[in-house]
Amino acid sequence: MSLPGRAPRDPRLDFFRGIAMLIIFIAHVPENLWANYIPARFGWSDATEMFVFCSGFAAALAFGSTFHKANFAYGTMRIGYRVWQIYVAHITMFIFIATLVLAMTGLLDGEHDYVSQLNLNWFFDHPAEALVGLFTLTYVPNYFDILPMYIGALVLVPAVMALSRIHPWAALGFVAAVYAGVHLFGWMLPAHPDHQDIPWFFNPLAWQLLFFTGFAFALGWIPAPRISKPWVIAAAAFVLLSAPAANWDIAKDVEALRWVREVVWDLQEKTDFGLLRYLHFLALAYLAIALVNPRVELLRGDWAKPIVTVGQNSLAVFLLSMGLSRVAGMVLDQIGRSTPAVALVNIAGLAIIIGFAYWCTMLKKQPWRKLAAQHDAETAEQKPAQRRAHTADAPRSAYTAPAE
Repeated sequence: MSLPGRAPRDPRLDFFRGIAMLIIFIAHVPENLWANYIPARFGWSDATEMFVFCSGFAAALAFGSTFHKANFAYGTMRIGYRVWQIYVAHITMFIFIATLVLAMTGLLDGEHDYVSQLNLNWFFDHPAEALVGLFTLTYVPNYFDILPMYIGALVLVPAVMALSRIHPWAALGFVAAVYAGVHLFGWMLPAHPDHQDIPWFFNPLAWQLLFFTGFAFALGWIPAPRISKPWVIAAAAFVLLSAPAANWDIAKDVEALRWVREVVWDLQEKTDFGLLRYLHFLALAYLAIALVNPRVELLRGDWAKPIVTVGQNSLAVFLLSMGLSRVAGMVLDQIGRSTPAVALVNIAGLAIIIGFAYWCTMLKKQPWRKLAAQHDAETAEQKPAQRRAHTADAPRSAYTAPAE
């Protein structure tokens, strides 16, 4: 009797995570001309929203069943272990990039002050206090704030799962209440030991709303919306009409658009995740699903495999891209930012990221185990043959035992 094969992995989550990772690399290369064409230039939301939503969705798939099928304690321990992994990744990434910018600033004799470019002067001027702040997450400078925000959202998972035992809407009510507290009472986490009024650039108490939206969709707490023509038209209209006001290069020259930006500024604010960003992302996600769902099999094609592979290794790729984007900016500082130079550096960076993702996938498959098993099997087959050959070739003894 043959067992049923495992259902193929849905490629949509990995595809959109991969897109987000590639955009994040382009967005973080300093003075990158290609960054003028990323989604953030044409709407209130950007790749960060895509990353956070997909992270929440993936977290529900990875950890939700442990809470339901095992028990609350094991689910909490798994979340704790994941938090530890992200925390170590954050510390390692910071130390690596801080060392990189310091070394390159010295190597180039101050031609480019990469330390100041990342606003890390205080870290090197006050190393003892800065290290304590780094390890306690009370020092979270810009550029190094996405993973701490992810940690902040993960820490809330056990509370959300506990409330979901009462009712999923109790859990979602808690999520909404925390988000409301940010905007009503100014809840935030300080990002600088000497300036308690400076918040984390990505306030996790606000961004958890988007994280748990993805989480809730994955667990079925919120049903997937039906695709209908009126809603597609409404979502498309909202996205298109927001683009001129969201793009400063357009809005600065049009008085009406400048007025719109001033009116809605707090609603599109990034640190506390303004509601316009939330609505804009949901509209984009709705359009993306409407476009992709009837054609989901296309995402299993060869053309999509590089992007899907990047999405399957999102944490490792993110860590690489954050350092690689600084290196790309340094290369551009040396060779100039002509159109061909920018294209060359961006394409090379994207190729490195995709190649790295394939390498990570290969390591996950542990091909050496298969080779080791083949070696053991071959060795096991050879040993009986060697013993038989040894017996056949052995010289007969001339000594004959005396008869009893």
